[in-house]
Amino acid sequence: MKKRGRFSTQKRKRTTKWTNMIVGLIFILLIGSVVWIGANGWNVERAVKSLQGNTEQPSEFEEIEPKLDNDATTESEIEKANELEETPLREVKEAPNAAEDPKEGESKVQSEQAQKKPSNPIGYIEGQELPAEPKYIKGVLIASKQYPLPKDFAPGESKEARAAFDEMAAAAATSGINLQAFSTYRSYDYQVTLYNRYVERDGREAADRYSARPGYSEHQTGLAFDIGEVNHEKHWASTSFGDTEAAKWLGANANQYGFILRYPEGKEEITGYMHESWHYRYVGKEKAEQIFKRNITLEEYLGVH
Repeated sequence: MKKRGRFSTQKRKRTTKWTNMIVGLIFILLIGSVVWIGANGWNVERAVKSLQGNTEQPSEFEEIEPKLDNDATTESEIEKANELEETPLREVKEAPNAAEDPKEGESKVQSEQAQKKPSNPIGYIEGQELPAEPKYIKGVLIASKQYPLPKDFAPGESKEARAAFDEMAAAAATSGINLQAFSTYRSYDYQVTLYNRYVERDGREAADRYSARPGYSEHQTGLAFDIGEVNHEKHWASTSFGDTEAAKWLGANANQYGFILRYPEGKEEITGYMHESWHYRYVGKEKAEQIFKRNITLEEYLGVH
C-alpha cells in the first residue's frame, strides 16, 4: 500500500510539472505574439504577413500621406516630380525678361527702333501709348500710325496753312475751279466720334485703312486740308474726286503753295492709308517742292518708312 501511494504521488508530480511547462510555454507564446503585433503597428494582418516572410516595412511618408497620381511615393521622388512640373513655369517667366534685353552687340538705339516697328499689317504699334509731346522730324510735325500726337494737343487750324490755301484757291479760280476746304482741324474728341462711327459701319480693319484712330489723325495737327470743289459735293471725300478737273489741277499745282498729296496711290504700305485724292498736307513751299519733284511720300522724305 505504501508503494502504490508513493507511485501515485510521483505520477501526480510529473503531471503537474508538464502542466506547468505547457502553461508557461503558452504564456510565453502569448506574450511573444502581443509583442510582435505591437511591433507591427498593432496590425494583425501585417504581423501575419511578417511571419510568412514579408519583411517590407512601410515608409514614414506612406503612413502620413496618400500616394500621388504620378506614383512618387518617397520624398526624393516627390521633389523630382515637383521640379519637373515647375520647369515650364520658370521658362514662361524667364522668356519675357530675355526678350526685353537688347541682343548682344546691339546698340540701345537699334533696340528702340526695333520696338517701334508696326505690330500689324495696318501699321499701328499695338499697345503704344500717346506721347506727352508731338514729334518733329526735320522741322516737320508728323502724325502717322507710328507717331501719334498727345491727347491734349489742340493747336486749332494753322493760320499759315489757311493763308496758303486761300492763295491757292485764288489761283485755281482763275482756271474756273472753285476749291473748298471742307474739313481741316479736328480735335481729339471729335476724332473719337468719327472713328467709332466708321468702325461701327465698316468694321475696325476696314476703318483703319481710311480713318485714323484718335490721337493718330493728321487733322489734329491743323495742317491737313480735305479739299473739294464747290457745287460738286458728291465727290467730296470720294475716290471719284480723283477724276475731276479740280483734283488734276491740285495734283499739278498744290506744291507751289506748300501742299503735298498726303496719301498717294500705290503707297499704302508706306503711309498706312489707302489713296485719298482729296487729302492734302501743308509742309511749306520748299519741302513740298522737293517731295513733289522726287515723287515720294512724307514718310520717305523724313526717312521714317
